[in-house]
Amino acid sequence: MSQSVPPSGNPFADGATPAAPAPAPAPARSGNVVLGIVAGVVAALAGAAAYGGLMRAMADEDGSYTEIGFVALGVGALVGFALGKVGGRNPLLPVLGVPLALAGVFLGQLFGYALMISWWSAASGEAVTATELLTSHIGDLVEGWKEEAGAMTLLFFAIAGYEGFAITKKVAA
Repeated sequence: MSQSVPPSGNPFADGATPAAPAPAPAPARSGNVVLGIVAGVVAALAGAAAYGGLMRAMADEDGSYTEIGFVALGVGALVGFALGKVGGRNPLLPVLGVPLALAGVFLGQLFGYALMISWWSAASGEAVTATELLTSHIGDLVEGWKEEAGAMTLLFFAIAGYEGFAITKKVAA
């Protein structure tokens, strides 16, 4: 099988029209900053609900519970993902990821305490609902949180804040 060489000397110049150029890359998604912030707040609240529910689920009848740092990491990652995915590359969003992640962990811990106290009060015969604790007795709940807070609590806050910042930057990139 021999191929004939065109008169130009180029074996690939068979007279066919060249292929169309590759399409230009899609422009970088700018996102919607306000919608990103709303998504971050919703993610922080959802993370707080999950955090509190897991705290309550891991509580023993004697009042002890085990906190797991992965939950704080998850709250920070959830907030960061929502901010970065919906909000885009705005440089303000990673900075907002830190306080939103911290708020998610703090609210999650308060919600967890409220669920545990409600559960223990129902077992003792005095039913106090978690909603009542979070509305009418929020000051007492925060005081109890302050007494229980320690080095591990601060570590969980640091993990969540870091993840809120880092994941927002990574997802938006």
